[in-house]
Amino acid sequence: MKIFSKSILIVLLIFFLCDFTYAEKRKSIKLGYVRWSTEIASTTLVKAVIQEKIGLDCITVPMKADEMWEAVAEGDVDAIVAAWLPGTHLKYYEKYRDKIKDLGPNLEGTQIGLVVPRVTVGRQTGRSGIINEPYIKAKSISDLKKYKNQFQSKIIGIDPESGIMEKTRKAIEEYDLKGFRLIEGNEAEMTRLLGQAVKKQQWIVVTGWEPHWKFGRWKLEFLDDPKNVFGGKESIHTITRKGLEKDNKKIYDFLDRFYWTPAEMEQLMVWIHQDNGQFPYEKALRWMKHNKERVNSWLE
Repeated sequence: MKIFSKSILIVLLIFFLCDFTYAEKRKSIKLGYVRWSTEIASTTLVKAVIQEKIGLDCITVPMKADEMWEAVAEGDVDAIVAAWLPGTHLKYYEKYRDKIKDLGPNLEGTQIGLVVPRVTVGRQTGRSGIINEPYIKAKSISDLKKYKNQFQSKIIGIDPESGIMEKTRKAIEEYDLKGFRLIEGNEAEMTRLLGQAVKKQQWIVVTGWEPHWKFGRWKLEFLDDPKNVFGGKESIHTITRKGLEKDNKKIYDFLDRFYWTPAEMEQLMVWIHQDNGQFPYEKALRWMKHNKERVNSWLE
């Protein structure tokens, strides 16, 4: 009888521990993201809403782009709000489309491509009153060959796994940019070199995307892309793991409603950048305070 009682206790204990573990998992939400200004802003904001308005802990995990997609497909993270579609992340979407749930755009009107400063030499207007021409003459990606020496045969990029880098490698082939090197790095290094070049009025071309705080900081312009290598306007989508709707309907519904404009995102990005990227959560709380109606629309 004692052995039987002990068996029942063991079974009940296992059941309790399994149920406790499942409950613990549901007490926190895990989000994957890439360390780009856009994704830092959106992911931090989503985390703030989940913690401050819904009352669940939220863990954010920085990853490379390919790792982020794999993580949500395998269920290692619950969601990402950082999927650039239909072009930039197309290969990841096609690879994992059967293992994820696409909730659609959370922001529309994005663009990627190659970017140059449109800054004039010296004063904007000369003594004659005529507006001075920008010191960088290239207007199209095809012009890069013509000014190869001025650009020092370099295109300043970001992390090699990102979709924009893949598109840039294709652009180098499509536009026959022989001798040009695509410099791998990260967003912080890219913007540092861009700022340095603008200050010294040096020639530079970088991988760029919009929305981004750099377009508010400097006068920049996308190079024309007549071969449409980088594609047209894109959207940033919210992607969840399969089963999230069943496991936590409230979080799923919030993520499904989460949507904002480029101008709203840029405001948060500017605030984050003003402190050199420090304390993004506090900036997200500030944004929520100034946009109560928008936040409430996600939670209705």
